[in-house]
Amino acid sequence: MTRFILCAGSTRTAAIDGISAAGAETDVMAHTPSADAEILAYGHPVRAPVVPVSPTGCPTPAVITRAIRERLGFEYTVVDAGLEEQTGAPTVTVGARAGDDIRERDPVPSAPGAFAAARQFGRRLPDDEVFLAETIPGGTTTALGVLTALGEGDALGDRTVSSSLPENPLALKQEVVAEALEASSLKPGDATDEPLVALRRAGDPVLAVVAGIAAGALETDTAVTLAGGTQLVAAAACLRHGGYDGTLDLATTSFIDADPTVDLAAAAEALDLSVTVSDPEFTDDHPAMGAYLAGEAKEGVGMGGALALAERAKLPKAEIHDGIRDVYGRLLAESDKEVPQP
Repeated sequence: MTRFILCAGSTRTAAIDGISAAGAETDVMAHTPSADAEILAYGHPVRAPVVPVSPTGCPTPAVITRAIRERLGFEYTVVDAGLEEQTGAPTVTVGARAGDDIRERDPVPSAPGAFAAARQFGRRLPDDEVFLAETIPGGTTTALGVLTALGEGDALGDRTVSSSLPENPLALKQEVVAEALEASSLKPGDATDEPLVALRRAGDPVLAVVAGIAAGALETDTAVTLAGGTQLVAAAACLRHGGYDGTLDLATTSFIDADPTVDLAAAAEALDLSVTVSDPEFTDDHPAMGAYLAGEAKEGVGMGGALALAERAKLPKAEIHDGIRDVYGRLLAESDKEVPQP
């Protein structure tokens, strides 16, 4: 059996002005992971007070993942990987707590314990394969922090860091990461072969949980696909620096592959990744798809993994597009928002 696992959490790094588009306003952003989990579970928010959209109206990738789940009916689990706001979706808890701004000295003190509990959870999964996904605003910045602390800056560093924004604020992210390492008295590479140090001092709780579940599942020969972009590349780096030398699979979207600030080939070579890139073949006649074509969002909530599952099942692209329109329409109808025009 295949299980889709969404690790949902928060980092206060997301509140830095200009870092993320995962919510129209900062106070809304705190609810984004909780709402994403509810959309995956129920098709709409049930407790979260918002529908996650960017300032321009681009919807969360949860819309795409939910649309595919409605067609394929795959099993799913949501893991509370440090949520700042509670979710109405059923969750597994592993002791993660919301992360602080990585410019603090010890932003993710729960990382070692959450990793250990997530690893145990991963070991006990009964499934043949799992797709591991994330939702965390600000996660590409903390991923850069982890990659830099691990010493992957020269090989990867900012070459793997995408953004939910059309224009990647890369200089800002680099500045934040430099301040983060300085606050923790770390230099780039000081956490080589110590991924828990990198996760605790420069990362976020979601990365710790994803890496932990993956490590545990791989130890019991469960097939693992890392479903996402920048954050999942950082999770792969944590696994490699933790000593895992077996096969690692990454499933992501054509929007990540087309991002000029991302070099997937470099990541694949440096971390020995098998990469699957899925193109949803969006059209620009609907705002939920047109915004992605304009460079927003790109990935998240396991969108690339869900698309890979759809391709495996030979689900027609037109059916995926219809599903996206359905879910998007229901979300906006329930939130009493006007559908923006492409």
